[in-house]
Amino acid sequence: MLDQKTIDNLFPSERADQFFEALLGDASEGAFDISLKFLSQQEDNLLFEFRLKQRPGKCLACNLTYGLPKVFSSHPVIDISSIVEGINQMLDGRGSCSKWGLGATREISRELHIIPLTLYMDK
Repeated sequence: MLDQKTIDNLFPSERADQFFEALLGDASEGAFDISLKFLSQQEDNLLFEFRLKQRPGKCLACNLTYGLPKVFSSHPVIDISSIVEGINQMLDGRGSCSKWGLGATREISRELHIIPLTLYMDK
């Protein structure tokens, strides 16, 4: 149900350009691409991660990505509320999520940083 193709439809790759267009006024100024990946379900939580992958010729600097959880939490282009709504539709009555949280940015490598996203299932 939550395969990568479904997640890509929910959060398409074009959102990175839309995000940088809104933030910087020019999508080509963006230093990274943004994708969403479903990791697993643990107890009553659905675990995802935003993957920030360095664009060719750009620098994925920590100072650029460490403040992003706060930005992502309310940015209308990232629109976490619509992601949660889409996941709830996919759950089709088998459960729902009304709360979510973003974790701190983690540097996996110089070219890849992630921001954990947890959706909390309603009890």
